Amino acid sequence: MTEGYDVIADVYDKLNADIDYKAWADFAEKAFDRFLEKRPEIVLDLACGTGSMTVELAKRGYDMIGVDGSEQMLSVASERAYVNFGEDDEYRLPILYLLQDMRSFELYGTVGAVLCCLDSVNYLTGEGDLDKCFAAVHNYLDPDGIFLFDVNTPHKFKNIYGDNAYILEDEIEGSAVYCGWQNSFDEKTGICDFYLTLFSEGEDGKYIREEEHQRERMYSMEEIRKALEKNGFECLGAFSDYSFSEAEEKDERWYIAARAIK
Repeated sequence: MTEGYDVIADVYDKLNADIDYKAWADFAEKAFDRFLEKRPEIVLDLACGTGSMTVELAKRGYDMIGVDGSEQMLSVASERAYVNFGEDDEYRLPILYLLQDMRSFELYGTVGAVLCCLDSVNYLTGEGDLDKCFAAVHNYLDPDGIFLFDVNTPHKFKNIYGDNAYILEDEIEGSAVYCGWQNSFDEKTGICDFYLTLFSEGEDGKYIREEEHQRERMYSMEEIRKALEKNGFECLGAFSDYSFSEAEEKDERWYIAARAIK
């Protein structure tokens, strides 16, 4: 069984086709306008995965850096950076992708904003991991730079994930893909294990079976706020949605904005 996103890198986007990256990017720009004097020039997409958000923001004119710990996911992201403007006019967006751990990444300089999307913060499961990540983000943010991220909420871990199972199906380039998803949540530790079994159809019509294990940790709002304050951030707000509605306990996802104090 593979740990992380190596097995599903090639099919990740198809299995998550409902994610609205443009809406997330719109929210980020609204947050820039709301909390910064001017929009940032350089933005880091931390735990960028297959680069959907990275590319979306690059198209909007930001100098983008994408950091992820999966070589396979970054391979997909690198291909996505090629944009077609016509039949024979292909251009690669100037995105810098770095294969690094989100707890200990290193950049060549500071950035004006850091985004960490799609509950990537929940993948910080070890003791002290949240502090390590937040400290690294703070280190590479400009003074008063903004940190935007989202997390799966305790409500989602307890009531949506739990010990439930899900089935995801899709078709990629004419080949069927089937993903069985089994959860195992320990409320005492706050750890939820995800066991994925992926069946993908080969050219000969036979199916290839691969298995993967992922793990997330549940964080309370108090834990997040304390970690931000400890590592030099001012929490600017926690929101339920892209309209900046105040976060509530029954939300499935929280969107959090913080400012680097230096």
